[in-house]
Amino acid sequence: MTSQTHMRREILEIPSVVETLLSREQANMQAAARMLEERDPAYLISVARGSSDHAATFFKYAAELTAGVPVASVGPSIASIYEKKLKLQGAACLAVSQSGKSPDIVRMAEMAGEAGALTFAMTNHADSDLANVSNHTLNLQAGAELSVAATKTFVTSVVSALWLLAEWQRDAALLAAIHKLPQALEKAVILDWSALGEQIASQSSLFCLGRGTTLAMSNEAALKFKETCQLHAESYSSAEVLHGPVSIVDQGFPVIALAAADQAEQALVDVADQIADKGAMVFATSDKVRRASRLPVAATAHPLTDPISLISSFYALVEQVAVSRGVNPDEPRHLKKVTETV
Repeated sequence: MTSQTHMRREILEIPSVVETLLSREQANMQAAARMLEERDPAYLISVARGSSDHAATFFKYAAELTAGVPVASVGPSIASIYEKKLKLQGAACLAVSQSGKSPDIVRMAEMAGEAGALTFAMTNHADSDLANVSNHTLNLQAGAELSVAATKTFVTSVVSALWLLAEWQRDAALLAAIHKLPQALEKAVILDWSALGEQIASQSSLFCLGRGTTLAMSNEAALKFKETCQLHAESYSSAEVLHGPVSIVDQGFPVIALAAADQAEQALVDVADQIADKGAMVFATSDKVRRASRLPVAATAHPLTDPISLISSFYALVEQVAVSRGVNPDEPRHLKKVTETV
C-alpha cells in the first residue's frame, strides 16, 4: 500500500481525541460518578462484544482494584435470544458499544434497567439506541472512525471507564495521571516496535500475554492480529499459559508479553523468560526481563494508565505488520464496521 491507511491516521489521532474527551466530558463524567456514589452498588455488570468487551475487561480489573467492587461480564444473548431476566436490583451496568446499534447489547442494557440496575451507555454515538435505553450516556468523543479496525474508540472507551472509576472513588493520583495521558500517548504512538514486527510479519501464529489489567490489552492485541493481519494469535493470562498452551511453543515461536509497571509485572516477566528459555522468540514491555527482548514503552504517571500507553504503541505496530503482509487493515476481509448481532 502506497498511501497512509485510515487506521494509521486514526492511531496518530489517539492523543488528540483523548484530549478532546477530557476537555468535553468533565461535567458529564462527574455526574455519572455521583450517580454511582449514590447507588453504592454491591456489584457491577458489563455488556459488550469484540473490542468493546476488551475495554469492559479492563474496567473489571480496574474496578476491582480501585473500588473493591466485583464486576461480571454478562452475555447479551441472555436477554436478546433467551429472553431471560436477571436479578439486578441495586447493581450498576456498563454497556460498551462504539456504535450503540447492536440489538443484543441494546436489549441487555434495557433489561438491566428494567431489572433495577443503574445503567450507563459508553458509546461514540450519544443519540444511539443504546444511549436511549440507558440512564446515563458517556460520550467517547472520538469523532468519525473510518477504519473497520477500532483503535481510537477502544482507547477512549478504556480512558472513559477508568475516568469514571477515578471520579467515583475521588482518586486524586489516578485523576492526575488520566489528565496527563495525552502527552504520554503522543510518545506511545510513535515508539519503534519494528524489531517485533520484523520477527512476526512472516509467521502464521503467535501468543499474546497479559496479567491483570494488561490481559484486556492482550485480548485486544490478539484480536487485532487476526482482524488486520490475517495472523492467528491467541491471548492468555501469564498465569494460564503454562497450563497447557505452552505445549505448542517451539523454536522461534513468537510471543508478545504486555506488562504494566504494577504488582503483576514480575510474575508476567518470569513466565515470559521461562517461555524464552524454551526457544520462543519473546518480546516484553518490561526492563525486568532476563531472556526475553525488551520493547520500549512510553511510561505514564500511574500503573492503571500504563496499559493505555501499551495498546497505543501496539496499534502502531500491528498496522505496520498488516501493510507488510499486503493486507489492507482498513477493510479486513469478511468484516464490516458495525456488526449488529441479535
